[in-house]
Amino acid sequence: MTHLLALNNFQKAGVATAVLLVLGWLAYLAGYLRKEDTPPPGAEMELAPNRRPYFDDEGLEGPRLDRALMWGLILMVITAVGLPLYWAREPSRQEGAERGFDHRAAGRGLVLFQPAGSPIPEGNIGHFGCGGCHGAQGQGGVANYVMADPIDPEKPPREVKWAAPPLDTVLLRYSKDELKSVLVYGRANTPMPAWGIEGGGPMNDQQITDLIAYIDSIQLDPEEVRARNLNEFGTDGAKLFDGFCSRCHTEGWSIGEPGVPGGGAYGPSLTAGATLRQFPDREMHVEFITEGAEYAEPYGIRGLGGDEGGGMPGFGRMLTKEQIEAIVDYERGL
Repeated sequence: MTHLLALNNFQKAGVATAVLLVLGWLAYLAGYLRKEDTPPPGAEMELAPNRRPYFDDEGLEGPRLDRALMWGLILMVITAVGLPLYWAREPSRQEGAERGFDHRAAGRGLVLFQPAGSPIPEGNIGHFGCGGCHGAQGQGGVANYVMADPIDPEKPPREVKWAAPPLDTVLLRYSKDELKSVLVYGRANTPMPAWGIEGGGPMNDQQITDLIAYIDSIQLDPEEVRARNLNEFGTDGAKLFDGFCSRCHTEGWSIGEPGVPGGGAYGPSLTAGATLRQFPDREMHVEFITEGAEYAEPYGIRGLGGDEGGGMPGFGRMLTKEQIEAIVDYERGL
């Protein structure tokens, strides 16, 4: 009984069909064996279907033939009309199947995303705790992180509060392939661990794909994000840089202890004219911040995208052109 309860709906339907077939055959055999009017041996010479008189020519070519031809015409019309109607709806069925697939994947990703103690049942999927750092709705949060001092290895590590980025806009900055790379391999020297098996983590490919499907489902509308950021930051280059660039380009920003603005951390230093040397042409600089770095594609002077996961993001879907230009002018003045 326990094994039957563990079956899915398709398996249960198969078992039910098999049981009904067996019962039907048993009923037929029982009825046949109990028949009392079984003909005696030899009676088949007169009773066999191939020995009975059949219709004559008039019967075959009269109303009986007309009925057969009429049914043939009806079935041909049904086939001729029904097949094109079926094919006409095939694209919508395919779209519905894809939506259903994505919806189910996002549902599994939701369970994976939940922090420990979430009221959402984990079933046989499990909670992997993403929401514990990035916020229950992917709005961003704080992660506890034990950080060592790379300059003084003898100094005891200390626990800090690390600002975890929001994930409800992450696909406005990165592609799904870039996001997958970050999830699989993590980010060294940050609280973000490797989650994929290839990176040494606990998630298989299906779980990573489901998690990305859920993150995709919570992405905010780009126009709403631009409007919100314009209202919050305006076109102040320094404020925009602090809000969107300092996480990678200013040491200590993520733990609330910012150093020299643009002095370099996860990303390179932008001070002392570095951006002017990298991007002599201002429009090239604007395009780079708008589009971000593409893997193995050159940018600026001798720049080459070599980190397809977590490299330079593009902010064109989050910020207006005027805001990006304000960031560019601020960086070129560092």
